[in-house]
Amino acid sequence: MEHIAGLIIPGGESSVIDKLSRLYGLAEPIRSAIAAGLPVYGTCAGLIMLADTILDAIEGQQSFGGLDVVVRRNAFGSQTESFETSLSVPELGDEPVNAVFIRAPVVESMGPQVRALATLDDGRVVAVEQGRLMGTSFHPEITGDTRFHEYFVARVRSSN
Repeated sequence: MEHIAGLIIPGGESSVIDKLSRLYGLAEPIRSAIAAGLPVYGTCAGLIMLADTILDAIEGQQSFGGLDVVVRRNAFGSQTESFETSLSVPELGDEPVNAVFIRAPVVESMGPQVRALATLDDGRVVAVEQGRLMGTSFHPEITGDTRFHEYFVARVRSSN
């Protein structure tokens, strides 16, 4: 961990990421790196892994924590209820972001240091940042829009 400048925790299944990170001895080093200020970006399951609190977690599920949010797993339903929508993200410019939600989490509440980057039309928070941590409920990598990744890389560069 001491040789990396930033970490992206991808989508997938948060309970599997948790189990494998503990099995292979990575959970504690990642937690320590986050606490020490490593820039980390979590997409979908990665957001869940950064959350301090997980609602609807499976029994025994743990996160790396660090992001002062409460997230709800699978907040939008099953795989068949996946959807796309356009989001306004002022930090990324005027052009809307096409966001793909696949069994996605939602941010139920945020601590005072957390800032919402994007919300759905109904007000639900789907992108956040806090210090050097950032998370999105959706998968920006699917659409080919690299602006969230560029935003994260700029944060990594500025932290070194």
